[in-house]
Amino acid sequence: MGKRPTVKLAFLLASLSVGLLIFVYWENIIWFGAESTPTPNRPLTVGGINRTNKDPSQAVGTVRSENIVPATMSNRRIPVQQHEEVEQREEEELQEDEKESGGVSAEDMEQRARKQRIEDVCSEMRSTHKFPSMTRSFNQIPNNELGHFIVDDKHQIIYCYVPKVACTRWKSVMIILSQSQISPLTGKPYTDPKEIPRDVVHNRISHLTFDKFIHIYGSQSRSQMKTKLQTYTKFLFVRDPFVRLISAFRDKLGKCYFYMRFGSKILRHYGHVSSLPNIAEEAFAAGFKPTFQQFITYLLDPKRKEVLNEHWLQVFAYRLCHPCQVKYDFIGQHETFNTDAKQLLKLLKVDKWLHLPSAYPNLTETSWVRDWFNQIPIEAQRKLYKMYELDFKLFGYPKPDGIADE
Repeated sequence: MGKRPTVKLAFLLASLSVGLLIFVYWENIIWFGAESTPTPNRPLTVGGINRTNKDPSQAVGTVRSENIVPATMSNRRIPVQQHEEVEQREEEELQEDEKESGGVSAEDMEQRARKQRIEDVCSEMRSTHKFPSMTRSFNQIPNNELGHFIVDDKHQIIYCYVPKVACTRWKSVMIILSQSQISPLTGKPYTDPKEIPRDVVHNRISHLTFDKFIHIYGSQSRSQMKTKLQTYTKFLFVRDPFVRLISAFRDKLGKCYFYMRFGSKILRHYGHVSSLPNIAEEAFAAGFKPTFQQFITYLLDPKRKEVLNEHWLQVFAYRLCHPCQVKYDFIGQHETFNTDAKQLLKLLKVDKWLHLPSAYPNLTETSWVRDWFNQIPIEAQRKLYKMYELDFKLFGYPKPDGIADE
C-alpha cells in the first residue's frame, strides 16, 4: 500500500513534463511564423535582387509574379498615369454596377423620349387651336370613341389597340391575362397566344373595353375610367403612318367584307367602273380590285362623308387612343417590336410565365413607302402627309422622302 503515493507522484510529474514540452513546441512554431511574415518595409525579392517598394524604376506589372513576395496595396506606389487609369476603371465599374442595380437603361431613356415627344407635340398643338379635339378633356370624349381601350382588372393593365400594329398579338395577350375566354380543347382559359382563333381575338365580346363601362357602372362609369387610368399600367403600339396605310390596303381591300363595304364604292367612284358583280368572290375572279392610287384618292376626297375605318384612321383622332388626353406608361413601336415587347412584359411583371412569339421583320417594309408611293402624285402625297401629320410628329416618324415643304 506504500507504493501508491509514489506511483501517483511519478505519474503527475510525467504529465507536467509532457505539457511543458508541448507548450514550448507551439511557442516556437508561433514565433517562427511571425518572424517569417513579411512586414510592409521588407524589400521585394526579384530574381535574387533586393528591390524595395520605393524604387521608382520598377514598373508595376512587368515582373513575374511567382518571384515576388506580395506587399500590401496601400504601400505600393503607382505612377500617376497608371493611378488615373485605375481610378477611371473603378469609376466605369461603379457606373456599370449602378446601371445593373437600378440605373436608367437605354430602353428606359427611349421610353422617356417617346413620352416627352408626345407631351411636347400635344402642348404645341393645343396652343395653335388647329385641332379642337386635342383641347378636350377626357370626360368630353364621347363614349363611342373609347372602344379601343381594353382593360384587364386582374393585372391592372389597359391596352389601347391600333389596328395594323400587332394588335392581334396584344389582344391575344390581354385575353390570356384576363382569362376571359375558355379553350374548347382544354376547358380552361387560353395560355398560348398562338392557340387563340382570330375570330375570338377580334370579337368585341372577348374584351372588356371602356365603352362598355356605362352598362356595368352606370353613372359611375367615368369615375371608374379615370381611377383605372390613374392607377393601371397603360400602353399602346404605333407604326409609321404611311407603312400602316400600305399594310391596311394590302390586307383588307382584298377581303370580301371590305370589298362589299369599301372596295366596290372605291371602284365605282374613283375607278369609274359602272357594272360590278354583287359577290366579292366573283369580282375578285374578274379582276375587280381597287388600286392603291384609287384608295389614296378615296382617303383624300373632301366630299367623302363616311368616317374613316379604324384600320386607316389616325391614331390621335376619333375612336382611337387619344394620346393627348391619356398619359401612357409605355409606347411601343412596330419597328422595334421584339425589343419593346420584351421590355413591356417585364414592366407588366408577366415575363416569367408569358412568352410572346417574336415578330418576323418584313425585309421589304423599309422600301414600301418608296415603292408604293411612286405611283402617287407628289401633290397627293403632300395632302396625305398633312392628313397624318400629327401621327408622324407624335410618335417621332420622319417626314417621308420626296415630300418637300410647300
